[in-house]
Amino acid sequence: MAKRRGNKEGTIYQRKDGRWCAQVSLDGRRLTHYAKTQRECREWLRDIQAQIEEGLTIDGARASLGEYLEQWLEVTKQSLRPKTWKQYSQIARQHILPGLGNIRLRDLRPDHVQSLYAAKQKAGTSASTVRLIHAVLHKALAQALKWGLVTRNVSDAVNKPKPRREEMKVLDADQARALLKAAEGERLEALYHVAVTTGLRQGELLGLRWSDLDWDAGRLQVQRQLQRISGQGLVFNEPKSSAGRRLVKLGPTVLEKLREHHQRQEQERLFAGDRWHEHDLIFPSTIGTPLEPRNLLRDFKGLLQSAGLPEIRFHDLRHTAATLMLQKDVHPKVVQERLGHSSITLTLDTYSHVLPSMQEDAADKLDALLE
Repeated sequence: MAKRRGNKEGTIYQRKDGRWCAQVSLDGRRLTHYAKTQRECREWLRDIQAQIEEGLTIDGARASLGEYLEQWLEVTKQSLRPKTWKQYSQIARQHILPGLGNIRLRDLRPDHVQSLYAAKQKAGTSASTVRLIHAVLHKALAQALKWGLVTRNVSDAVNKPKPRREEMKVLDADQARALLKAAEGERLEALYHVAVTTGLRQGELLGLRWSDLDWDAGRLQVQRQLQRISGQGLVFNEPKSSAGRRLVKLGPTVLEKLREHHQRQEQERLFAGDRWHEHDLIFPSTIGTPLEPRNLLRDFKGLLQSAGLPEIRFHDLRHTAATLMLQKDVHPKVVQERLGHSSITLTLDTYSHVLPSMQEDAADKLDALLE
């Protein structure tokens, strides 16, 4: 009776067709690898034996990256926000699986991943998308490491593209006033006041409910956002992070604009009659349903034109709010909390363009103090 190989025992031999074959035993089963040279087989055998020593399982040894990613996406579906899961799934199936899906999880190497990134960039894929590919792959492999399917996260050993900071266009104080002047009497006048003074994201603005507003304290509680998800339409989700759930103080002018907006909305409700759908939204459509983001963008672009202002993204109103606060010496920690950033470092890195003028102002103030 032939002796059964123990764990990690391996052999290398040449086949009749000239190819070399390496085999190793794992949990009573045989893993096989074919190569053109004996050297390649020796390297594979040495690597797989090291992985077995570090805890590689038979499932991890036999699964392809594609099979594992499908399983990982299914397992993480309940723990991720729907839009995030949809994005991860699209990145995996559109960018990772075609190039790396057939490679066994155990055989995936840093050079495979680096070559994928290089090929994507050569094909014209943006650096931000390649960074997202890296983020998805790294997250998936980190879970595979926890499950014992691999013995290292090979994406740790690759170079990801450096982020290219998007050009930030902000309105100065005069331009912000011009925007709000142009919005006077418009249906969404109050929305623009809230946006410019708080820096809320578009989805957060459209997810606000009247129950989130404390009239007496003059505060808004941000606890959801409206997003469009492919295949599902407009849905309400929790903020991007725990820091996104926050209380934001409002000024007297903004509160007055919201009171006027509330009265106008009552008239819309009466006019709509049975067509009104009650969602308690502060900024709904004319029949109470969630406001389509594309309609808000169209309204915003028209407002910029009528005010004679340069074309900017709606998201730049968020940057405008942050910049104006910092220029008025609002403490960066307060700016961070109002924006819902996860850390003050993110706030300072994002708005570093404001810091030089702040430093000059600080130098002038200290100089005057010590004269």
